[in-house]
Amino acid sequence: MSWPRARATGPLAPSAPRATFDAVGVRAAAPSPKLSSEPPMSEPLLVIFDCDGVLVDSEVIAAQVQAEILAEHGVEIDAGELAIRFAGLTWPVILKRLSDELGRSFPEDLVARVNAEVDRRLESDVEEIAGARMALDQLTLPRCICSNSTSQRLELELEHVGLWDYFFPHVFSAPEVGTQKVKPEPDVFVYACEQFGVAPRAAIVIEDSVHGVTAAVAAGCRVVGFTGAGHTFPGHADALTEAGAETVISRLGEFPAVVAAFASWQDA
Repeated sequence: MSWPRARATGPLAPSAPRATFDAVGVRAAAPSPKLSSEPPMSEPLLVIFDCDGVLVDSEVIAAQVQAEILAEHGVEIDAGELAIRFAGLTWPVILKRLSDELGRSFPEDLVARVNAEVDRRLESDVEEIAGARMALDQLTLPRCICSNSTSQRLELELEHVGLWDYFFPHVFSAPEVGTQKVKPEPDVFVYACEQFGVAPRAAIVIEDSVHGVTAAVAAGCRVVGFTGAGHTFPGHADALTEAGAETVISRLGEFPAVVAAFASWQDA
């Protein structure tokens, strides 16, 4: 699928009130202050999806593999804790953080070993997040993926669940494009916006992790948090909101309505 290059035209609209979506609908929010340090809202021109934990329920699979192999090396950490603490980060970054915390090193081949086993299990076990296909069918804006996963893994899991053709060739792997800096750095989102010729403020990002939300906000994008995957935990929505998500949803089928609401706020 090839999207035309969209470019923002006309003046930016003034900021509008924010609302918070939950599992049962929309909660009223207090009006925004008259004066704000935030840049004015722009008409949405691009939708950016994270992949793992948003389109496919893969974070729990990766965390389980990581926990199993870490246990072989004397590190007892629950898969749930790994998912909560490190969702959205690459395995080399996770391993470096654990190494620093524990004051110990790990075998050099551990990164490759874990990644290979995660890929093997994803190829057979990964499932589409409920509502993903319906949301994609309803969205009419240009779309892309910005992920910390490798392009090989992204193709593997998206092909497995039948979503690859919704995005190809606009699938951006942070370690492989632009500056090659991964989330929570904002670079991959900036890169994606440049490819489509839109200002970051005209892009709506949907992310399931604090690290992803942090990156998207730093890029200047507007962010929707998502808590509908298998690694969701108590306080997940609050954590995403604190990181900068304007609203949080737990069902992916709600996402097209949120995108439409963002457009209506811009028009108000």
